[in-house]
Amino acid sequence: MKETIHALATIIDDLLTRDLQAIDWDTKPASNKWSRKEIMGHLIDSAQINLQRFVRCTYQDGFKLVYDQVEWVQVQHYCDEDINEILELWRLLNFQIIRVWKNYPQDRLTMQCDNGKTEVSLHTVHWLATDYVEHMKGHLAKVIDTY
Repeated sequence: MKETIHALATIIDDLLTRDLQAIDWDTKPASNKWSRKEIMGHLIDSAQINLQRFVRCTYQDGFKLVYDQVEWVQVQHYCDEDINEILELWRLLNFQIIRVWKNYPQDRLTMQCDNGKTEVSLHTVHWLATDYVEHMKGHLAKVIDTY
């Protein structure tokens, strides 16, 4: 888990030390694609859902939590919000995830959580943590073209 914690901390630092004002946050590459601001909003939603998974899997067996990512981005109107507020919320949620991971009970890392929408899809907490970081890298590649 130490590698995953380090990877997430590095991602946070890497993004927030860039010239963020030089990024075009509002333009959509296509009408059915998210703007960079909406991508960050999606990463906030992902952080919220995964934080619940990580916390609840410390004490609850067979926990299941899914969400409709497109609807969440639309309903929360990230496209209308100040990018600095979006980035700050993203930062704080991910710092909270790191805090949870640093104190995660070792015997619960192999606990399985169901994140399947239409069918059961069981994954260990350790797998979910690693996937969370990889998922973030994939989306941030569309924002800053590095990962």
